[in-house]
Amino acid sequence: MEKICKIFIDNQSFEFEVEGDFFWGKSVLLYPQKDNVLSKVSWENEGFNTVKAFENQDFLKLQESVKNIIIDALKTNNVTVDDKTFDLKDYHKLVTTDALHNQVISITRNLETSDFDFDIDLLTKRFGDILGYKLTSYVEELKKSHIQIRISRPKSLDINPPHRDGYLSYWENIINVWLPIAGCNEKSSLPVVAKSHLIPENEVLRTESKGAKINGNIYYVPCILETKSGTIKMTRPNPKEGEALLFSPFLIHGAAVNENEDITRVSLELRFPKQKN
Repeated sequence: MEKICKIFIDNQSFEFEVEGDFFWGKSVLLYPQKDNVLSKVSWENEGFNTVKAFENQDFLKLQESVKNIIIDALKTNNVTVDDKTFDLKDYHKLVTTDALHNQVISITRNLETSDFDFDIDLLTKRFGDILGYKLTSYVEELKKSHIQIRISRPKSLDINPPHRDGYLSYWENIINVWLPIAGCNEKSSLPVVAKSHLIPENEVLRTESKGAKINGNIYYVPCILETKSGTIKMTRPNPKEGEALLFSPFLIHGAAVNENEDITRVSLELRFPKQKN
């Protein structure tokens, strides 16, 4: 069934078509209220916070590593690119079709820590110290680490639908980390719904996993169309370069529409499980 997903991001209205079977869930709260990864922080009720992630040189090193991975993905797809002058914010000037973009992101959305010329476990330590729990980059159920480079071209549907990661079993007991890399600003950064991790399932209208199609692409995550409160109202916390957005896997987020006219947005998505004792 085709539906219009209408949302507000910082009070601005957006809508796009979603194909899928939608249903209201059961009367249950999925967010674990004891000993979860946010239990020790003052912002648990909000479900998210912006924190300092790097010293300057560390950030630049990771940014360069992300750039090199994208350059390699472009070259794998026979795109001519000058390593020295390529700017991540100009990605859309080289990748002008959805078909080519999908080929590139088939590489960049399924990476591991070893793909980066940067010690990702510096971040598990840093964020673990903030949360008061030991974190790991290794996801037991997947038997590997999992990192995604998100690339969103201007005025495109290079987005996920509004969703919760925690619907997928391997993301139930993690901290979500969203890192701005290039082109991230008040018009492009990741939107979230504050306190939405505390909304029970019978107040959420959604699809099953792999049950939503947007612009011809099927998504692993279920699409949340609306809540009992009505249209989803989101805000962009907009972390700056060198900062990170940390949030619960049960927080509704996504639909990171890039409203910039001529800037590609590049960000990094990491998910760090809480280490078992």
